[in-house]
Amino acid sequence: MRRHPFLAQVSPVIVMHNSDIKPFSRIDSHQHFWRRARGDYTWLTPELGAIYDDFMPEQLRDTLSRNGIDKTVLVQAAETDAETDFMLSIAQSTQFVAGVVGWAALDKPSAGDRLRALSEHAKFKGIRPMLQAIDDIDWMLLSGLEPSYKVLTELELCFDALITPIHLPNLYILAKRYPTLKIVIDHAAKPDLMKTDLTQWQRDLAVVSGCDNVYCKISGLLNEAGPTPTFSKVVPAIDHVLNCFGADRVMWGSDWPVIRLAGHYDSWVRDCRSYFSSLSVHEQAWIWGQTAQKFYDL
Repeated sequence: MRRHPFLAQVSPVIVMHNSDIKPFSRIDSHQHFWRRARGDYTWLTPELGAIYDDFMPEQLRDTLSRNGIDKTVLVQAAETDAETDFMLSIAQSTQFVAGVVGWAALDKPSAGDRLRALSEHAKFKGIRPMLQAIDDIDWMLLSGLEPSYKVLTELELCFDALITPIHLPNLYILAKRYPTLKIVIDHAAKPDLMKTDLTQWQRDLAVVSGCDNVYCKISGLLNEAGPTPTFSKVVPAIDHVLNCFGADRVMWGSDWPVIRLAGHYDSWVRDCRSYFSSLSVHEQAWIWGQTAQKFYDL
């Protein structure tokens, strides 16, 4: 497997924020729970087959144990305050959920108050506007969002960017405009891995990676690999992410249960473990857990 020479520059220093999370522990930085009857998930239709069901902690617990995953970050899947409250209630009673990334109406005058209230919950770590579903690709740069961005930075909350490659130039502007806002790109911005030419995505991601406040998740990539997804099809994307960001700004995630549309949790862990085996122990520790722990202040 190709060695990543850029990664050798990563500092081996381990920064610990919470004594109940072990050094070198594995953290799934991106997973979801939902209960269809709640009515939040308008996008979840029968056509989605393998994920058109309820997914709750009891269905994930054994999978985490089997794969040596100690903690997770629970991420929103609906644009409602109610779902964020639902996730926080799950986190309160689920030991393996170390953090919650929720949703808030950032364009509303009440956003600041809502974010401050949410931040009182020890496991609330940030928000994720569903940027990929907003028709206006410039929405993230609207002047009306400035108060919300200022509150996010003031409270040291994180911003998960659910975007596609077309959003990367604007994300770069956002990162430069708010250099202390902690931003992580979900699913490496969802490159279309069916394309033979990924030059534009590669170029734009490299530019964004020049912002020290931007991180990237290796997650969700199998879902971008077409009707017959294989790990070999996502390797070029992972190569590029690691070479751009370095191990200390990259975090691993499963995107469970959405991964069920393209593969399986166990095989994703197995293939990633094999891929990362060429890296140093310190580099692997960052990707598997320390980056998420540091970024989300778990």
